[in-house]
This record gives sequence, C-alpha cells and structure tokens, in this order.
Amino acid sequence: MQKNKKTEFIVFAGVFIALTIIFTHVFAIQTVFMRVSFGFLPIALFAMKFGRWQGAVMAAIADVLGGVIFFPGLFFPGFTMSAFCTGWIFGHFFYEKKISFSHILITVTLITLFVDLGLNTVWLALLYNKAAATFFVSRLLKAIVFLPVEAFLIHIMYKQVGHFTLFQRQV
Repeated sequence: MQKNKKTEFIVFAGVFIALTIIFTHVFAIQTVFMRVSFGFLPIALFAMKFGRWQGAVMAAIADVLGGVIFFPGLFFPGFTMSAFCTGWIFGHFFYEKKISFSHILITVTLITLFVDLGLNTVWLALLYNKAAATFFVSRLLKAIVFLPVEAFLIHIMYKQVGHFTLFQRQV
C-alpha cells in the first residue's frame, strides 16, 4: 500500500509540475515587471491534496524547470523562493481543512500581500536596479483586480475536483 502512495505522489507531482509550467509560461500574459497567469491553480490544488511542504517543493521545482525550459528563461533564486512560499502557504491553509470561499479569499490575500507585492517586488527591484515603488504601483493595481478572480477560480476548481475520489486524501 505504501508503494501505491509513493507512485500516486510522483504521478501527481509530475502532472501538476507540468500544469504549473504550462499555465505560467504558455497561457500567460507577461511584461517585464508583471505576469498574469493561471499557474497558481495547480499549486493550490496540489497543496490541498499533499500539504505545505510537498506543495512548496512542487512549486519550486516547477519554477526552476519553467525558467530553464522557456526562452528567455529568467531563473532567479528569489522567484523560486517566492514559488516555494506560495506552495507552502496554500498547503498550510488548505491541507486537511474545511475550505470555504472566505477561507480561500484570506489565503489568496496573504499570498498576494506577502509573496506577490512583497517578495516579488523586491526581487524585481534587485534584478532591474530600479526603485521598488516604480514596480509596486502597477503590481498593486493588478493585485486589486486579480485577487478576487484568483480566489473565485480556486473556489470553482475546488468545487469541481474536491469530490473526486482520486483527489481526496486517503487515510
């Protein structure tokens, strides 16, 4: 039975890493300072099923592979740390928890404030040697618009896949 759980984890990790890369790099709108993508969806769902550490590692691996595979690939360890934090936060707040829309909204708000507006703005300022304030305003506007959209999409996806036996955690 233990071998089946390891196999299930490896299969899920591979599929969700691929989905994260595709949603982040292929189906995304990106400028130098901002990216609009759906890469948060597979990270959130994977972390719901496997927990914070597994979600964090999966998100970090997806970030590294995505940076290596896609040209021009921007690999920067700070963004990998941001991906790790995103997976960890999703796992911490979603794994083995009763999930409601307000719970999702609070979690997405925390990620938006700490990771997107905090860490990622610092990484961009370090990379481009510009004042963080120049990045912050446009990133804040994006956050205000997309925060409820992200929460709604996670809620919809959870409602759609949360009841599948394959997705539910086996005790």
